Amino acid sequence: MRFRTSLLLGSAFVAGAISVSALRPLQHALGVGLLPPALADAMPGKASTNTAETYRMLSLFGDVFERVRADYVDPVTDKKLIENALNGMLTGLDPHSMYMTPKQFHDMNVQTRGEFGGLGIEVTSDHGIVKVISPIDGTPAAKAGIKSGDFIVGVDGKSVEGDSLNDVVHMIQGKPGTKITLTIKRPSVAKPLVFPMTREVITIQVVKSQLEPGSIGYIRIAQFTDQTDPGVRKAYAALTRQAGGKLKGLVLDLRNNPGGLLDQAIAVSDDFIKDGEIVSTRARHPQDSQRWNARGEDLTHGLPIAVLTNAGTASASEIVSGALQDHRRAVIVGTRTFGKGSVQTVIPLPDGGGMRLTTARYYTPSGRSIQGLGITPDVVVHEDDTAPILAPQREADLQGAITNVGGAPQSTLPPRTDLPAIVKTIPQKPPKGWPAFDPSKPTTDFQLQEALKVVTAMEPPAHVAN
Repeated sequence: MRFRTSLLLGSAFVAGAISVSALRPLQHALGVGLLPPALADAMPGKASTNTAETYRMLSLFGDVFERVRADYVDPVTDKKLIENALNGMLTGLDPHSMYMTPKQFHDMNVQTRGEFGGLGIEVTSDHGIVKVISPIDGTPAAKAGIKSGDFIVGVDGKSVEGDSLNDVVHMIQGKPGTKITLTIKRPSVAKPLVFPMTREVITIQVVKSQLEPGSIGYIRIAQFTDQTDPGVRKAYAALTRQAGGKLKGLVLDLRNNPGGLLDQAIAVSDDFIKDGEIVSTRARHPQDSQRWNARGEDLTHGLPIAVLTNAGTASASEIVSGALQDHRRAVIVGTRTFGKGSVQTVIPLPDGGGMRLTTARYYTPSGRSIQGLGITPDVVVHEDDTAPILAPQREADLQGAITNVGGAPQSTLPPRTDLPAIVKTIPQKPPKGWPAFDPSKPTTDFQLQEALKVVTAMEPPAHVAN
C-alpha cells in the first residue's frame, strides 16, 4: 500500500501536494481492525486516554445515532449519518484533515493530474464560510475576476453561508457548458459582488513562460502537478533558445499558487539549488520524519532569480520560496505568503473513499516552520495601492489551525547582505496613475515590473553559459 503525503489547503477543487510517503500503515484506516484499547493506550507517543471514558463516549455516539435516524424531521440513511460523523471527526482536528467519499477521492486523484471539471477555484472553509485561496490561471473563475481571499456566500442566488464546504463544492460542480452565478464578499469591497460564469472542463496549464525585455526569463507556475517540473525544464530551455543562449536572469512567479505535489515542489527547488537541504518534515513518530537534499545541479548555472509571492502563495509553493530564500539562491519579491506548514497523508479506505490526515509539519532548510507565519519577502511590493477593508486571510486565521512548534526562530535567518542596491529604491505600492492590471499586458503588473528591476540589477556569475 502506498500512502500519499500532501501539502493541501483543505477540501478543494484542486488537490495539493502529494508524493509517496514512508509513513507506516495505519491499521484502522485500512480497515484491518482497531487496536485493542489497552494496547492502544500503551502505544508510544499516544495521548493519554481513559479507556472507560472512551467506551462511554462511544456509547453516547450510538445513542445520538439512533435518536437521529429515528426522529430527524426527514428520513436519512445510515450511510449519510456515518459519513457526516467521519468527516466531523477529521474536520474538527484542523482545517486540512477530512474524510472523502469514493467520488470525492476519485475527483481528488483526477485533479492532481491537472485536468478536471468545474470553475477552477482552490477553496477552504473558514468559520463556516467558503473562502477562495486562489483561482487557477485560465479557468472560468480567473477570467471572471475571482480573487484570493474572496468569500463565496451565494450560489445561483441561494445563500450558502453556514453550509458545509462539501455541500458548496457539490453545488458549484456541474456539467461543462452549464451556467452558474457566484455571490462573493470581498474584503476590499463593501457590497457583495455577483459573478456569472459557465462551467468548463478544466485543463490546467501549470507552467507558462515568456521572454521579458533585457533577456530576462519569466516562468509562471500555477500549481504543482505531475506536469510541473518537466514543464519548468522545458520552459527554461525554450527561454534560453529565445535569448540566443544569453539569458541574463529569471523571474519565478508563484503568486496564487495553492500548492501541489510535494515531489514536484522538491524537484523544482532542486532545479535551482546545487546542494544542501531543500525541506524536512517532522512527524509525531521520529521514524516517520524525512529530509530531502539537492542532488548537485543548478539548471541555470547560477543565474539571478527573483520569486514573486503573495497571500495566495501556499503550501508546496512556500516550500520552493523558503528553500530558495534560505539558500540565498533567489530574492523573494511581493507580499507575505499564506503560511501553511503542515503535511497531510492521503490514505485510501476500504469503501473506495479516503481520508486526509495531518501527520507532520515541514521546515525550511534553516529549520524554520512557516506554519501560521508564511514566508516574508526580501522586497515588499504590493500589487496595487488599494487599502483592504480587511487584511488578507491566511493559515493563522483559519479555525482550528495547528500551532507552530519545533521550528527555529525567524530571527535565525540572518539579514540579507547580498541584495542589489536598487532594492532600497523599490516602492512598496504602485504610483498614482498606474494602469489597471491586465493579465494580457505584463507592463501593467507592478509586482512583476519591480521584480524585473531586481533581477536586472543582480550580477550574474561570470561562468554562466546557457
